[in-house]
Amino acid sequence: MKRGKWRQWLAVLCCILAAPAAAQEWPQRAVRFIVPYPPGGGTDIIARILQERLSRALGQPIILENRGGAGGVVGTEAVAKSAPDGYTFLFTLSSHTINPLLQKLSYDVERDFLPVSLVASLPQIIAANNDVPIHNMAELIAMARENPKALAFASVGNGTPSHIAGELLKLRAHIELLHIPYRGGGPAVTDTIAGQVPLIFVSIPVALPYVKAGRLRALAVTTAKRSPSAPDVPTVAEAANLPGYEVDSWYGVFAPAKTPQPIVRRLREEIAKVVNTPEIRDKLLEQGADAVGSTPEELGRVVTAELAKWAPLIREANIRPE
Repeated sequence: MKRGKWRQWLAVLCCILAAPAAAQEWPQRAVRFIVPYPPGGGTDIIARILQERLSRALGQPIILENRGGAGGVVGTEAVAKSAPDGYTFLFTLSSHTINPLLQKLSYDVERDFLPVSLVASLPQIIAANNDVPIHNMAELIAMARENPKALAFASVGNGTPSHIAGELLKLRAHIELLHIPYRGGGPAVTDTIAGQVPLIFVSIPVALPYVKAGRLRALAVTTAKRSPSAPDVPTVAEAANLPGYEVDSWYGVFAPAKTPQPIVRRLREEIAKVVNTPEIRDKLLEQGADAVGSTPEELGRVVTAELAKWAPLIREANIRPE
């Protein structure tokens, strides 16, 4: 064998032998999860449920860093530009597959990220301020038709799942609603409770505590099935007689491209173990979320499918970033 070929084979062999060692030795210091939304929102809540148990499983602290702005783009861009050394990850929600359809980004969601794992899935919830005379979806639609564009809804930002859920309702029910984007679920809920905006479309973990406390009035959830955490709240499909209406949100972890596969696999394995412990499953369920813990390949297929799914809706609704 020629000397050059021998060196190539030796390099490959070294990589193969080093792969298990890389996974075993990682992590050697704190691991950073960038959450591209402000504290108090649904993504932040779900990330914090995992934080302690995942830190223990890895033997190093998980540091959550909230970088809100531009519907998740600011924090996501920071991860795309991070070193692929296994110490920076993205903990995000399904707007990850919506933002690329709204605007030209400095990153590519398929090229610049490696899927790690789906963590949980859950619906958006539609809720109303208690002072608004809307108690169900039929009344919402009737009021919107009577006063076009006079009825406003808050979302957690342009192009987020909560915004998409509102736009899908407008198209399917043939109504007009004024969209008011916020920089996260926390501020949106605060203003809805205070009466600054009559309606809110938001992930169920953010609104459910206020619904249970009687500070918001739940109208419907956006998934095809009712949420186990709020079984008395109907789906949009049944409450508004809109068959096929569905917006199913998810939370997932991504790594910068070129992160070593042994590290990606190790993190995926630990996430799956953590989210499927009874303690964490129950905590997720309390927030209206179902634990998942998928493989990287499964999360990759979700990303590809949703990029295709939301493109025609965004064109039809003429959604634009502000």
